Amino acid sequence: MRWIAFAGLLLATPAAVEAEVVSSSANGFHLRHSVTLSGPPDSAFTAFGKIEKWWSPDHTYGGDASRLSLQLRAGGCFCEQLATGGIEHLRVTYVDAPKRLVLTGGLGPLLYEAVAAVMDVRIEPSGAGSKLTMEYKVAGFASGGADKLAPLVDGVLAEQMKRYAAFASR
Repeated sequence: MRWIAFAGLLLATPAAVEAEVVSSSANGFHLRHSVTLSGPPDSAFTAFGKIEKWWSPDHTYGGDASRLSLQLRAGGCFCEQLATGGIEHLRVTYVDAPKRLVLTGGLGPLLYEAVAAVMDVRIEPSGAGSKLTMEYKVAGFASGGADKLAPLVDGVLAEQMKRYAAFASR
């Protein structure tokens, strides 16, 4: 039932989402995702910070997106609270609201690999609305090769951007 409601929300979303693997190799990859929104940059920035409202619970450690938080300040945390502790998914390293947000860290299984990663989120005016572009760059040693992980991570982030676009367009 939850999936049907979400699918309907996605179909009703006017936002255009673009995703691509810019490059990949055994030691890293570069992903880019863009979404055009009807609201202004400050609304897009605020919506991005409400990650518990749009991130898929299927891509959390505890299966409950309401346990996620994202503090939109330098040193802030994209964190998840768990019954037995918690996890820092990404760390906020730069904020220029509502234009730019830079986070560092390895998402999902990248946490357990010897990689460095940067998520660079830029928001700019676009027509009567705004455009959010997120780039995720990962470099280092990943078991089995980062080039094999790139399409998997790209798929997860594409899903999140579709969910974000649906949430931000309400």
